[in-house]
Amino acid sequence: MRTGSGYAVGMAAQSSSQSMKPATAAQKLGVYLPATPAEFQTKPVTRDELNELLASPPEWLVALRADGPHPRSVVAGKLGVSTSGLARAGVTDALTTAEIKQLLAAPPEWLVQERAVQAGVRRDKERLAEKHKAERAAGGSGD
Repeated sequence: MRTGSGYAVGMAAQSSSQSMKPATAAQKLGVYLPATPAEFQTKPVTRDELNELLASPPEWLVALRADGPHPRSVVAGKLGVSTSGLARAGVTDALTTAEIKQLLAAPPEWLVQERAVQAGVRRDKERLAEKHKAERAAGGSGD
């Protein structure tokens, strides 16, 4: 049921114990959800539980973070490419730390190309940041 303002009625009762879907919690923890224990995958995670996992990670979480399999965002970061770059290369599966190390040790052509693209993006961002900084220092708005 909705009120005239568009907000759901009765939401205040849930605010005392916020919870999130397992996928959201896995993302915040930086782990690949299908590799987590079944119990973690099937029940909502409260903010308190998430904070406890962050403060004192259980063995399964330590192992996942160290060895993988890792989610796409972590794989992209470890390889120095964007998630779009992984998609362009056809990398759709989660990779383990060992697989990432193998790719870094003998980079295939797609990885060399995507790392060059990412380096160019970083250079452009830095150049624009410097330009904006100079404009602010000069007192102009750039218009």
